[in-house]
Amino acid sequence: MSKLLDEVGILRKKLTEVHVPPDLETRVMANLEEIERLEMDIAARVHIEQMMRYIDWVINLPWNERSSDHLDLTNARKIFEEHHYGLQPVKERILEYLAVLKLNQDRWEKEAKTTEATLTHAILARRAPILCLVGLVGTGKTTLAKSIAEVMGRRFVRIAFGGMSDALELRGQSRVRPDAEIGLILKGLRYAGTKNPVVLLDEIDRVSEHARGDIMGVLVELLDPEQNSAFVDHYLDYPFDLSDVLFIATSNNTTNIATAVLDRLEPIQMPSYTDEEKIKIAKEYVLPELLHESGLTEANLTVDDAIWPKLVRPLGYDGGIRSIERTLNSVCRKVALRIIEGKGNTFRIDENTIKEFIEAY
Repeated sequence: MSKLLDEVGILRKKLTEVHVPPDLETRVMANLEEIERLEMDIAARVHIEQMMRYIDWVINLPWNERSSDHLDLTNARKIFEEHHYGLQPVKERILEYLAVLKLNQDRWEKEAKTTEATLTHAILARRAPILCLVGLVGTGKTTLAKSIAEVMGRRFVRIAFGGMSDALELRGQSRVRPDAEIGLILKGLRYAGTKNPVVLLDEIDRVSEHARGDIMGVLVELLDPEQNSAFVDHYLDYPFDLSDVLFIATSNNTTNIATAVLDRLEPIQMPSYTDEEKIKIAKEYVLPELLHESGLTEANLTVDDAIWPKLVRPLGYDGGIRSIERTLNSVCRKVALRIIEGKGNTFRIDENTIKEFIEAY
């Protein structure tokens, strides 16, 4: 038996194990039979490879796999406090959002045990409005979305919209094209391995101008609970149920977001950090993480309290913490170089040594 027929046999066995929808399973079985017929046809090699790639995607999509939600709001509050300093109004809004999800989840589980007539209503009722975190760069939008996934015990998928120039990147390309690929949405679900991950739609306001209309149209379909239960990717060419996915969007502002998309979102404004908050975040969150990433310890580098305000202004004059993060990263690299060159193991940044580590001074 040839290697190709061995692969066909393996795929046929997997197909019966993953519980693909019956009509799609029939289609895939027909493709497998066609591959067997064309096995000896050298001219059909490209066509066979395309069918094999399509079957591989069908088999590896999470048609029925779900992760269990753990909506413990006490634990959620603890995680938010550990990962994010300040932002109290935003944290409260997110906790309210999770509370709605928890109540509707409990209600759905009860109604699902009664009659089929109430099931559809319960499925729609279990969703809270979709969050859209709006704020300047460096204010913690992406890390908040990751924390929500951690709180719920779900897998996390990030889809970057910055510079996206074609709606087909989301929806996939038709298989009539030789270089066709599946869309980013279903790619993310395969990566997550479950059909209910937290999917971050990052910077949805920064898509290319010429493709904005098409991309916003796909977003409406993704975010509308009455449409996303049968989302059709052009490559898969079969409806996939996205109703279990928890979508979270981020944007720098809402000016470039279509009204139809905004109608399906609940914007939450991310406040800018004060200087005192930036210093606290830099001391307790940013510097320890950068030291770890640079292979340093707290004994290798200390910063005088009087120096922190100078790191924030004017070097870090922005709404978020990106500037002070870059500054501290540069300091860590300089310390690492000096240690490797044998110039010492302990360094202190104070009024006398600040010029050695920060060029702007």
